[in-house]
Amino acid sequence: MRRLTPGRLALRARHRLVRLRHNPTAILAIIIVLLLIYLVIGPLISILSEAFVVHSRDAARFGQDAGSFTTRYLQRVFTSPVSVVFFWNPLVRTVVISLAIVVGAVFLGFILAWILVRTDCPGRNFYSKVLILSYVAPSWTFALAWTTIFKNRRVAGSFGLMETLGFSPPDWIAYGGVPIVITLVLSYFPLAFLLFGGALQTVDAQLEESARVVGAPRSLILRRIVLPLLLPALMSSGLLILSRSLGSFGTPYILGSPTDFQVLATSLYGAINRGEQGIAGILTIVIVLLGVGAVSIDLFFVREARRFVTISGKGGTRTILPLGKLKTPVFLFVGFIFMVSVVLPLCALFLSTITHRVGVFTRDNFTLEYWFASAMPRLGGRGGIFRDPVILQAALNSLRVSISAALIAGIFGTFIGYVATKYQHNKIGGFLKQISFIPWLVPTIGFGAAYLSLFAVQRGPIPSLYGSVSLIILAMGIKYLPFSARAGTSAMMQLGPEPEESAMICGASWSKSFRRIVIPVLKKTLAVGIVLPFVMGMKELTLVIFLVSPGHEVLTTQVLRYIDYGFTPMANAVTVVIIAVISVIYLLFQKITGTSLVKGLSSS
Repeated sequence: MRRLTPGRLALRARHRLVRLRHNPTAILAIIIVLLLIYLVIGPLISILSEAFVVHSRDAARFGQDAGSFTTRYLQRVFTSPVSVVFFWNPLVRTVVISLAIVVGAVFLGFILAWILVRTDCPGRNFYSKVLILSYVAPSWTFALAWTTIFKNRRVAGSFGLMETLGFSPPDWIAYGGVPIVITLVLSYFPLAFLLFGGALQTVDAQLEESARVVGAPRSLILRRIVLPLLLPALMSSGLLILSRSLGSFGTPYILGSPTDFQVLATSLYGAINRGEQGIAGILTIVIVLLGVGAVSIDLFFVREARRFVTISGKGGTRTILPLGKLKTPVFLFVGFIFMVSVVLPLCALFLSTITHRVGVFTRDNFTLEYWFASAMPRLGGRGGIFRDPVILQAALNSLRVSISAALIAGIFGTFIGYVATKYQHNKIGGFLKQISFIPWLVPTIGFGAAYLSLFAVQRGPIPSLYGSVSLIILAMGIKYLPFSARAGTSAMMQLGPEPEESAMICGASWSKSFRRIVIPVLKKTLAVGIVLPFVMGMKELTLVIFLVSPGHEVLTTQVLRYIDYGFTPMANAVTVVIIAVISVIYLLFQKITGTSLVKGLSSS
């Protein structure tokens, strides 16, 4: 074996530097790995430590020094006399409500997917496109619409529609678990609809045809052939909706606060507002474990989906079932779902912003003051939406935060996909794929609390970001990173390494081959990876509620402020603006690129 002299070591090091200069993928991989460890794993470790160290406000009460190890917060959450109030009751409600939402949303999504994919229902193409609008809108849109219609005198402020018509809805209809379940089912059923619709389009029609030829009845074909093939879609949609429901904050806050109906997300919000960081740490860990557990089960079933692969792997020509005499009732059913999930909520919100009392259509009841008034005494002197400097600043903040976070997620995620593909047969590639997916596994409210914990104080050379817009941008960019990272990986897998290698053999530098070969291929993927986080960021409330500070409010947090003040029409007006911006961006993107955001939205 030849002995490595200092000269040979220097020559080898120089040779490696030359290789890195011409192909710096390894350096890029190291930088990305380090950033992801800090920005994804770091917040989770930080929130974990919050739960087991004494905080300064509790040092005297505990008789321990601040920063020392303690299990007092653990005992307070799980075994203290007040644990029933802020943990056990909210936990039971969270689980029960989430399971009810899953059952309702999956059932409704499956029924609609079957009708619009497998039957000759009139208006199939139209309804297939517009039914997803209820998922594009913020989930708490339905909570605001529900409040606009069913609000009673328990909450001060403007009258609800039912009160205007002479009815006083009981508390269990106006607030609490029942309306939370109904509104979130209307928000999340499009997710099941998309997954079932895609599965039904790819089920091998030859299997059904073969069964039909040998005389099998339709009920037997559905039970023994179609439903087993839809099992992966059933499990995925159910568990994805479950993971979303576990961390939902906006809807439980709006509909639960008037009757003190607490779930884990709202209990966590209250703990942080009270400055109980240790309690908040324990609650965050529980929420994260519930969310990760739900999605981990989903990933298991996705891997098991190979057991349900059809013979040809192609959907072929789908069998369209004639509805016959049921055509009109089925059409009316789909139209009813469209009305209650899209038309009615949006109309209720908009009408409440142009009338003094919803449901009264006299000439003197209509008004535009919620939009254009310079000052409204009954609303504390606040101006209309387009005249209030606070709202205008919040709108600018929302655009700035969403655009910046979208650029971070899109560009960073594309590079992750590029490097992960280059090292797909290496541990680095697998590590990047897994770690970049973690933000999606963590429920949004837990992720926001973790980022607050990590960046609340200076840690080494990393300054405290609390109170700055940078913290919101960073947290949002990393939360939506999985969208662009997965899309970038998929696109790079289709490209393969050969075009880049051929360019380098011909003398092209790494930067030139990346610019002339990789970027054109990833252009559409990059667009999706930027636009989708922008759309999600504009409607984000749960993530930013802990991170905003005075002067950096965004539109979604202004909605919450108006709700707290009892200014429901103003909250509805801001929500209408958010939905309008999201809809315009969504439609423009589809028109310009010919690419739909539906697939990306279905994984959010």
